[in-house]
Amino acid sequence: MSSCPPHVIVLIGPTASGKTELAIEIAEYLKTCIHNIDSRQIYKFMDIGTAKPSDKQQKKIKHFLIDIEEPINPINVKQFQEIAQKSIKREIQQNNLPFLVGGSGLYMNSITKGFFVPDVPPQNNLRGQLEALGHEECWELLKNCDPLSTKKINYADHIRTIRALEVFYVTGKPLSAQKVQKPPKWKILELGLERDNLKERILKRTKNMFLSGIIEETENLISQYGSDLQILETIGYREARYVLNNKLTLDKAIEIATSKTIQFAKRQKTWFRNKNNPIWLNNKNLLKDAIIKIESFLG
Repeated sequence: MSSCPPHVIVLIGPTASGKTELAIEIAEYLKTCIHNIDSRQIYKFMDIGTAKPSDKQQKKIKHFLIDIEEPINPINVKQFQEIAQKSIKREIQQNNLPFLVGGSGLYMNSITKGFFVPDVPPQNNLRGQLEALGHEECWELLKNCDPLSTKKINYADHIRTIRALEVFYVTGKPLSAQKVQKPPKWKILELGLERDNLKERILKRTKNMFLSGIIEETENLISQYGSDLQILETIGYREARYVLNNKLTLDKAIEIATSKTIQFAKRQKTWFRNKNNPIWLNNKNLLKDAIIKIESFLG
């Protein structure tokens, strides 16, 4: 007789939608911990600019997959996938209910849907050569070596075009032939959090970040790791660095960071609707609606 598959709860939503606060309330009710699925909160010393759960919040509910590496040592999706899956499996073995929370769609789906991610680190020399060729030439190259990818990648998406070529030249195999789905044998409830007033929430959070110390946090990262630290290209840190270099005023930095975050949130929402299709929570009473859906799922 086969045993029932492990139950896993997932909460996804765009940046600034309030995932952290709601997740803590849900975790308190369920008496469980939180696995933070975020591509930036995994790094130490990046607290304010990533809206990392505060020390008080982390004392209230244990969070996994936070502060697992220094910013100088980037973790790719495949590495994170392996680390996260081990952590989640430990929780399952201890008969705990895994609760995954995050806004990084690719990172989340690498875990819940088992996306195979080629273990190909960035090839800076190759990327430089491809950049020099120009987008049109790169697209023609991709059509020749990996025509299936050109059907899935938008012509204007130069970054994904370069990445697909990079994977092909390093592995000798088309990226489209390597993206195999191997979903874990879990029963997953995927909840979605969305806000009608998301733009206002993003503006408020961005202002708060700049008034609460992201500039000082950026300055500390630069003093520790140097100004060419790649992760400082993240929205918020990039603008904070420009303030430190006197290239932007504080108000202009907030304006630019807010605009870029709104654009980023829009891309997140598109991703979640196209690749996840979660059960969206009722904004009138998020916690109550989430608990009703979770209890029904758990039976």
